[in-house]
Parts: sequence; structure tokens; C-alpha cells
Amino acid sequence: MSDELVTIHDASTEQLFEINEITQEFELKIDKLRKIQNYFMKQLKIGLEKDGQNLSMVPSFVTSVPTGNEIGTYLTLDLGGTNLRVCKVILEGGGKIHIIEGQLYEISEDLKTGDITVLFDFIADCVENLLSKEWGDSIQKNDKIDLGFTFSFPIIQTAINKGTLLKWTKGFTCTGAVGNDIVSILQESFNRKSLPVKVTALINDTVGTALAHAYSHPKVILGAILGTGTNGAYFERLENIKKLNHNFDSSDKMIINIEWGAFDSEKVILPITQYDNKLDKESNNPNSQIFEKLISGMYLGEITRNILLHLIDRSLLFNGLSSKSLNQHYAFETKYMSIIESDNTETLENTKQILENLFHISITNLTDRQIVKRICQLVGIRASRLSSIALASIISYCKMEGNECCIGIDGSLFEKYPNFSIRIYNTLKEFFGENADKIGLHYTCNGSSVGAALAAFSANQSKSKFKL
Repeated sequence: MSDELVTIHDASTEQLFEINEITQEFELKIDKLRKIQNYFMKQLKIGLEKDGQNLSMVPSFVTSVPTGNEIGTYLTLDLGGTNLRVCKVILEGGGKIHIIEGQLYEISEDLKTGDITVLFDFIADCVENLLSKEWGDSIQKNDKIDLGFTFSFPIIQTAINKGTLLKWTKGFTCTGAVGNDIVSILQESFNRKSLPVKVTALINDTVGTALAHAYSHPKVILGAILGTGTNGAYFERLENIKKLNHNFDSSDKMIINIEWGAFDSEKVILPITQYDNKLDKESNNPNSQIFEKLISGMYLGEITRNILLHLIDRSLLFNGLSSKSLNQHYAFETKYMSIIESDNTETLENTKQILENLFHISITNLTDRQIVKRICQLVGIRASRLSSIALASIISYCKMEGNECCIGIDGSLFEKYPNFSIRIYNTLKEFFGENADKIGLHYTCNGSSVGAALAAFSANQSKSKFKL
């Protein structure tokens, strides 16, 4: 790790000692990574055998792997964070896709924290806008447009179009949703507006990413999200899903939504620091989603802020002076880390602008700025290496070491955060040596929307298939 880290010049003995201590806390050597990987793989197996585990291993009821020849036109919704995305997706066959996006709608704090019917009625309004724009009066009486719904929160799924919300994450706390079927609530909102829409499929964004990537890459084994949150979904043999009583005719695989953000929420093996514990205790879901809190873009900035305040409190940064802006929870967003990690100016001028202009730190010297960059690097590197554990675990669990395979990955961290994808690849090389060259890490654009359309297609192909 040390060869990537910024050198800190002109630091005091006390500063160097404390930075060295923090560096050691965040360093993850391969021996530790392998121990976590082994524990992760054991949890995968347990989650397939019984419900109620940290890795929920949610059956998606999507049992067809896309061939690239699927054809059809579908409505799709993607709800999983800050925005709602409504699309018209045309599967053209031959691995070709045409997406007509209506509008990206911001989900306000009132919608995130109000009643679920208010949120879903808002979604119905958004869908109506796209229907009016793209279909107009062409819809015949009694026609129903199939809709695939990407809903990226922990659920227990009992059919391809039924799922009970277990808990909210990502700052959502809507009442009237937990313990209820999300599809039924959404369909009721459509029915109240007399919209010609049928919610045909419910999927997680990782399931969507896996499906979308498989449409053009037949060797995909895993779809992953590395962004505001984190999760993964992979193709599992039905015979290994012990907790599922099933009769699936000729199908032999099903996509499993791992829900790996909750991995090790009991804090048995993950390298939890005091800064992580502070974030966890002050979050709206303490002792939950621990893996996600170490990895995802929603939390990395807050971990960094906690470390900076720790140093300020000991008069080892900014002469011991903080600011009202920096003292505010979640004010130090992950996007600022990204800018700081990318700052290669000799005097770290971009970092200076963020600290002095945005966070109103009265004055910073070069040593301060180098310390801030080092902290951002430590938090970012640890996140990428922990992300690699999840990917390596699925590769090993599926016995794909040494075989050509690919992983479809969506999310802003993987796409935009400096060196994140490179660090993941380098960590996989530590796991698998030269065999890592056979693993493709592919950014999957529009995975949630395309995957939702493919899930709706799959649902139509498999009617009356499931006997539960």
C-alpha cells in the first residue's frame, strides 16, 4: 500500500507517529484478505441453506440467462438511492438495446421519510409522464404495458413479481413498507391513476446488472454495484439453494441477490476502526450494513471526516482548528475525496480550494494538505481492497479460478473514483496471481434499466413455471 501513498513533508514527530498508526489500522495485507474471503464464502453457503442470515442470499426467481436474442418493449423503474429513473427499453435482439429515458427525478427527503403511498404515488406520476410522451393514445383499451421494477433495498422475494421489504437502507425510512409486498403497493398506485401498467418483475439493481451484462457477455458470473451502496448478484445452481422448495421444470440456474452490504454485521472478522464505529453508532441503522459502511460512496467521506476531526482534536491538523462546515455530519462527501486523490499539483491547490473555500478552514499549509490526501487514500484503498474480497469470494465459490469469466460492475465508485478499478484488479492479482488476467472487470452502463426489461421478458416466458 505504501508505494501509492502521498509523502508527508515537514511533519512533526507527533504528526508522523499518529499518521503511521492510522496507516497501519487501514492497511489490509493479503493474509487478512484471505481470512475474510474464507469467512465470506462460508456465509454464502449458510445463506443458501436458511433464511435470516447476514448474507440474505435472496432468490430472484429469474431462472433464464439472457442469450442476447430477447425482443420486446418494456417500461422500467430504477429506485435505489438519490434519484428515480424511468425508462422505455427496447430489446432489439442480437445483443442490441435502445433506451428512451424519460426524466431523472430527484427523491426529496420528504419522500424518503414519509409514507410509502406518497412515494409510490409520486412514482406513478413520473411513469404517467413517460407514458404520455412515448405511447400517447396508441395504447388500446385493456392493454397492459409490462414494467420491470429495480428496487435496490433488502427484500425477501417469493416470486419474480413479489417481494417483502425487510428494512430500508440508504437514508430511506418510509412508513408502511417494511413487512409488506412492494409490488402490490406500487401496483395499487398505478391502479389509482388508472394507468395501463402491470408490474411484471421485481429485481435488485445487482440482479439487473448481471442480466444486462449477460445480454452481451455470455461468460458473466456476477453483477456488482460499487457506488452509493454496494451489493452483488450471481448465477447459482438451483440444487445448491437448499432453503428453496422448488419445482422449476428444466431450469438449472437462478440469479441470487447476495445482499453483501450486511456481511459481518456482527463485526467478527472485518477490520473495524474507531472511526467506523463512530459512523455506525451515529447512523440511522446502527449495527447493520457494516460491510457497506466500509465500502460505499455514501459513507467513505464520513469515515474520512471522522479521522480528520480526530487529528484536529489532537492539534495535529489545521493547528487544532475545525470549522462549522467540517463539523457537520456527512458534509465531507466522497466526491471531495475523489478530487483530493486526483490532485497531483505540486502544492495540492485543488485540495486547498476544497478545505479553505468549501469547508472554511482559515488557513492550511502543505503538510496539512498532504495529511488530508493521505487519509483520503487510506480510506479509498481500503474500500477497494474490501470490495475485491466480495468479487474474489464469488470467483472462488463458483470454482472459476483459472477460467475466463467476467464481472459486470455498475456504480460511481467503480466508474469515477480515481484508481478504484485498478486497485481492485491489483488486489485480485494478489488473490489469483496470473489467473487474474482471465477475469474481465467491465463497467456496465444502464444495468438496472436493461436488467429490469430482461427480467420482465423472463417473467413472461416463465408464467406458471413456479409452483411454490
